[in-house]
Amino acid sequence: MELAYYSDYAVRLVNTEEPARNKDALTSVEVIRELFGPATQMARRATDSDVTRFRAVRARLRAVFTTADEGDHTGAVDLLNSLLLEFPVSPQISGHDILDEDGRPRWHMHLADHPSNATAGYAAIAAMGLAFHLTEFGADRLGLCQAPPCRNAYLDTSTNRSRRYCSDRCATRANVAAYRARKRLEAERPAPTGLTDESSQESVTPGERRRPGVTGR
Repeated sequence: MELAYYSDYAVRLVNTEEPARNKDALTSVEVIRELFGPATQMARRATDSDVTRFRAVRARLRAVFTTADEGDHTGAVDLLNSLLLEFPVSPQISGHDILDEDGRPRWHMHLADHPSNATAGYAAIAAMGLAFHLTEFGADRLGLCQAPPCRNAYLDTSTNRSRRYCSDRCATRANVAAYRARKRLEAERPAPTGLTDESSQESVTPGERRRPGVTGR
């Protein structure tokens, strides 16, 4: 399993909650097991007690994304380092599950899971995956969706660091909202009269016009 894959663990966990909509999908052991994906051995360790622990780790991971999104990259690194210290991992070389065309192992780095509980195992993998992504691409590649009210986390892998939304759906929704806002502004602007300031000042009745140099009596 490639190390880059592990960074998605953090995104999946953070996005189980939508604070602006007051929604939380992290409500059961079944949800936790789905978050693990193919890591079924670790998922089987999940119990009801992990629901609360997962929510606590989720809040800390969201803080990493929020701090990075606000431009405080050093602060984001500090928050991530605290997770790495609390939830260490054991890197190992693996290849037993991926073979090349000749049937030989494709050796790769694997994060071994020997945690005391499911939360510790998931947190360790999520934090380490996020750390690899941050050090490889930069803290400014950790973002939160700019399409209100969505604040889902995402990892920017674009070539020009241009990503601002968590999904195509949110990008489309934001573009439509911006278009409608422009149309409203255009509709609210007063229609042009077609008169210049000079011509508007001379818009008086013929009897009121005076020739230059002639004063009234």
